[in-house]
Amino acid sequence: MGILEEEGFVKVFADSAAPMVAQISAGTERMTIDESGTAVGEKNGADPYDFILAALGSCTVITLHMYAQRKGWPLERAEVSLRHERIHADDCQHCEKAEAKLTHVTKHLRLTGNLSPEQRERLKVIAGKCPVQKTLVAGISIETHLLDE
Repeated sequence: MGILEEEGFVKVFADSAAPMVAQISAGTERMTIDESGTAVGEKNGADPYDFILAALGSCTVITLHMYAQRKGWPLERAEVSLRHERIHADDCQHCEKAEAKLTHVTKHLRLTGNLSPEQRERLKVIAGKCPVQKTLVAGISIETHLLDE
């Protein structure tokens, strides 16, 4: 088994026939990222940031359900809508600070169930503590290795 086929790795490729379309394998799942319409202002499919938002959103709702189940709270449905935006450096009032971010994600959370105001507020706090959000906020170390053909 080669390095790209090792268990635990997500494999992504694009070839010259469709260089703006990436094919993804994650376990038994197959996905596509399609940025082929970008040059003409069209969105033909999910882009890489959509996948980041999907990971964050799915982690958020799963974390909320796990927490509510553990507490015995009546959370019937957790729904999150997310939007990714780039903040332009000239619009950033505090860009000179090391902690200033030029990427912003907005999460809109909808909780369904017979929850008290205190439970709803606690779930809002828990929504910010899912593992994917913690990873994104903390930053990620990325190491690249060049493999032989």
